[in-house]
Amino acid sequence: LYFMDIDSGELLSDKIEDTTSNFEWANDNQTILYGKQHPETLRSYQVYRHKLGEPDDLLIYEEPDEENYLYLNKSLSGSFFYLTSEQTVSTEVRYLSADSPNDSPAIFIAREENHEYSVTDGKDRFYIITNDGAENFRLMEAPLDDTSKAAWKEIVAHRDDALIEDIDVFKNYIVVSLLEQGLDQMEVIDRSSGETRRIAFDEEAYAAYSDNNYEFDTNVFRYSYESMATPESTYDYNLVNAEHRLIKQDLVVGDFRPDDYETRRLFATARDGTEVPISIVYRKGLEKNGKNPLLQYAYGSYGSSQSAYFNSERLSLLDRGFVYAVAHIRGGSEMGRDWYFDGRQLNKKNTFTDFIDVSKFLIDEGYTAPEHLYALGGSAGGLLMGAVLNMAPELYNGVLAAVPFVDVVTTMLDEDIPLTSGEWDEWGDPREKEYYEYMLSYSPYDNVAAQDYPNIMVTTGLHDSQVQYWEPAKWVAKLRELKTDDNMLILKTDMSAGHSGKTGRFHRIEDTALNYSFFVGLEGIRE
Repeated sequence: LYFMDIDSGELLSDKIEDTTSNFEWANDNQTILYGKQHPETLRSYQVYRHKLGEPDDLLIYEEPDEENYLYLNKSLSGSFFYLTSEQTVSTEVRYLSADSPNDSPAIFIAREENHEYSVTDGKDRFYIITNDGAENFRLMEAPLDDTSKAAWKEIVAHRDDALIEDIDVFKNYIVVSLLEQGLDQMEVIDRSSGETRRIAFDEEAYAAYSDNNYEFDTNVFRYSYESMATPESTYDYNLVNAEHRLIKQDLVVGDFRPDDYETRRLFATARDGTEVPISIVYRKGLEKNGKNPLLQYAYGSYGSSQSAYFNSERLSLLDRGFVYAVAHIRGGSEMGRDWYFDGRQLNKKNTFTDFIDVSKFLIDEGYTAPEHLYALGGSAGGLLMGAVLNMAPELYNGVLAAVPFVDVVTTMLDEDIPLTSGEWDEWGDPREKEYYEYMLSYSPYDNVAAQDYPNIMVTTGLHDSQVQYWEPAKWVAKLRELKTDDNMLILKTDMSAGHSGKTGRFHRIEDTALNYSFFVGLEGIRE
């Protein structure tokens, strides 16, 4: 981190090395708090204080539990810093006044197993999103001088059909971001009257999220909206009169017209009767005759929900006749917290069977056929690809597994790997027999069989700190040894990339071009 005098444009002598972009200014305009990562594991675990002109920085807090990550933020009101220690299903927040950065942080609520919560403030009180007695979370408030649960007051109750994800607290209003039936929703609460109203959106499948709100004393809420047919659009929403004003929409180069595309929300019935949402997009005029190439994507882990985002690069597939579908399978949180719990640990196979059942639904509905169906997933989504390849290889013509986590049991048994112990909450601890046997039953590497597989491309990066390159390499080697077909099996190792692929906009486009050429080439499209 470097520091610049805004008036003169000159750099100060202060410099902080080996840090990250996780820092916040105190209200004295002289002090910052900043985070540091562990030099070997890259776990965010420390917060330091630096005052301009002083040579030595002070450690404010170090998170000792290797399963926890530590993050710093400052409330929109500017009143408090929050130091959040979190693991998969547990949270502990510390806080201190941004007016008194030399103070030691106080614990808001001590960590408890399976208690997840987050805290911000409205200057005069705290607001807490908590799953205490509320699986899909509820919104509480507490006075500044008493953070105990006994002092909490409920503002938004738990709902079985809606997951509270986040809040933006302004001087006079609160905006609550929700997931309801797998779709983003936003509700505006008047802090004085408690009156609530919902911001309305039109399309069947879309994404909407809070975006760049930096002013506390304002009646304008800024949000972004997009769908798989609508480019990212930034709106200012008047919290008083509910008027929307479009202030910016991403430019798509070329002859792009949103009306040329259709996006829909579908539901597939999984084998256990569960209804699985699908977001789908294609060029208008599509005939459901089973002849369309279709690329199906999913992630399905860590409770991470996949929204129906726009992607201009995807147009090159849609304009060549492809259908693109996002399967909102269990393991994410699209349908509430139960959706996540039904796709983790000893329920993990639901993630894989949901994806397969969505594929069968799309085939039965005439959107595609096995000879035209393709699948894509990365990281934990690459694990999904590996499991699906073993379980239902006959359904796909081609599968792309990016930086795939495929050697599940071996990796989860090795505590020396930085991420392992923190991942047991997600996958289970294979040192326990029940988890070991369950993980072994689906681990892609361990279940490669002497059978026909579709065309497969696997990508990895030499510097991947999350899924080390040898996992996909040994998986591909075992596939080459055992598979009984003559289909393509490609391993692409990028010698300069990490887990997220190449850096730089144009280098990332090269990655996309490689990936899409795999699908387009298999489909026999030459232009």
